[in-house]
Amino acid sequence: MTVAMILNEKGRDVVTARASDPVGEICRTLSEKRIGAIVVTGAAGQIEGIVSERDVVRVIGKEGPAALEQPVGDVMTRSVVTCSDGDTVNSVMARMSAGRFRHMPVVSGGKLAGLVSIGDIVKHRIAQIEREADQMRDYIAMA
Repeated sequence: MTVAMILNEKGRDVVTARASDPVGEICRTLSEKRIGAIVVTGAAGQIEGIVSERDVVRVIGKEGPAALEQPVGDVMTRSVVTCSDGDTVNSVMARMSAGRFRHMPVVSGGKLAGLVSIGDIVKHRIAQIEREADQMRDYIAMA
C-alpha cells in the first residue's frame, strides 16, 4: 500500500500558512479545522517548515501567552521530513516512528501534494491487516 492510495481516499487538501502568520492565528486554525499540524509555505509554494500542536505547546509553555503574538516562523520546525506518493505505508510509518513526529508532507514533482498523519497510516495499516485476515479465513474455510 502506498501513500498515494491514502491520499486518493482522504483527499489532497493541505492547510498552509506563511512564516509571518502569528502563532495565535495558527492556534485558531488548528482548532477550527480540527487538525494537528499546518505546513508553512513560501510565496512560491515551497515548504519552509511545519508547525504542530507540540510546537505551539512548547513555545507557550516556555514563553507564556506572549508567544501567541510571535510569527510562526520563529517556532515552526524547519527541517521537514517529507515523503512521496510512491512511498509505502510501512516506510512512512517507520520514518515517523524514528523521528517521533505525527505529520509528514507529501511532495510530488517538487510541490506539496498532500499531508499524511500517523492516524492515516495506522487506519490504513489496520484495514490492510483486516483484509489479509479475512482472506486467510476464506482460504481456510474453502479447504
